Amino acid sequence: MGQWPTAAFGVVTRAPYHFGMATETPAETVPTDDAVRAALATVNDPEIHRPITDLGMVKSVDIADDGAVAVGIYLTVSGCPLRETITSNVTTAVEQVAGVTGVTVELDVMSDEQRRELRDSLRGGKAEREVPFAQPGSLTRVYCVASGKGGVGKSSVTVNIAAAMAADGLKVGVVDADIYGHSVPRMLGTDARPTQVEDMIMPPSANGVKVISIGMFTPGNAPVVWRGPMLHRALNQFLADVYWGDLDVLLLDLPPGTGDIAISVAQLVPNAEILVVTTPQQAAAEVAERAGAIAVQTHQKIVGVIENMSGLPCPHCDEMVDVFGTGGGQNVAEGLTRTTGTQVPVLGSIPIDVRLREGGDEGKPVVLSDPDSTAGSAIRAMAGKLGGRERGLSGMSLGLTPSNKF
Repeated sequence: MGQWPTAAFGVVTRAPYHFGMATETPAETVPTDDAVRAALATVNDPEIHRPITDLGMVKSVDIADDGAVAVGIYLTVSGCPLRETITSNVTTAVEQVAGVTGVTVELDVMSDEQRRELRDSLRGGKAEREVPFAQPGSLTRVYCVASGKGGVGKSSVTVNIAAAMAADGLKVGVVDADIYGHSVPRMLGTDARPTQVEDMIMPPSANGVKVISIGMFTPGNAPVVWRGPMLHRALNQFLADVYWGDLDVLLLDLPPGTGDIAISVAQLVPNAEILVVTTPQQAAAEVAERAGAIAVQTHQKIVGVIENMSGLPCPHCDEMVDVFGTGGGQNVAEGLTRTTGTQVPVLGSIPIDVRLREGGDEGKPVVLSDPDSTAGSAIRAMAGKLGGRERGLSGMSLGLTPSNKF
């Protein structure tokens, strides 16, 4: 990944606010340094989602005799896209401290050494790159959303499940791993660019979901023309170089089929589980079953099958019209159960709903814009099942030491 272009650095200030008619503040009401710093500790960096005091972003705090406070803030990079947000949040927090008559925020930028220290701190003191979700102690549930063919609504399902989980209070991230057909940012409603801090990438958030996509790194609607090794490298960077923080759930929107990305995911995150999306149409179901069967070779678990476009409710009589046939989801689940030797359930069916398509085009997931719609209700129910699952002990260190005593 190349370094992001930077803008000319300047100073952003907020004119002091004066309350009441007094021009001087009595000595006993002048705010203390500890009180101001306590207020700053409530301000989170909008990209890293941790207090700016913990990240070394507070450069200085100067308090005048009349209660005016000047706060110096380090930005992680020059030209930070969220500088105005940080300025506003700092100003609002400090204004709440008793005795403050005005707030001025002066922005500076971290040195290379400070950024390296921040990077190492976020990585827990480990400078080397690693995929955190593949570590034995990871509690993040990783779901790979797969399909046999395109056009079955896999990305719509991914985005809406992620948004529903986030609305339920979970910390959720989405990797748009469909490098050639990336569409997740639009569906989530963001055109924001990531911020690079040293060799770490801060992902933007939309509707409470952190997201990364190759579309954030390409100009306009330019196509991506890469072979297998480049795809693997990009996916590795999305997983290892992006600062995801402490996620409850990570969803990977895979490209259709069983190509390079599916194999790379199995290598990079072997504990990831597979969600298979299909339509009721038998032709689509047969291809979806092949896509799910890759779990036999990669030794991954298939958590279930989701049947999308399961029927069209008649606008006049509410009778379900089977536009794409029936039974595809159940057939896929039964076929994968036979192939894998483990029970693969149908997690649910999503009816055809124009609001689901409209939400994807407008960047407003239907689970948020119309949660009680037929599609919204169905997806929220599936998200509840997936978000409430226990991770289990597979792959985790139990902290036990073998003993030869019986």
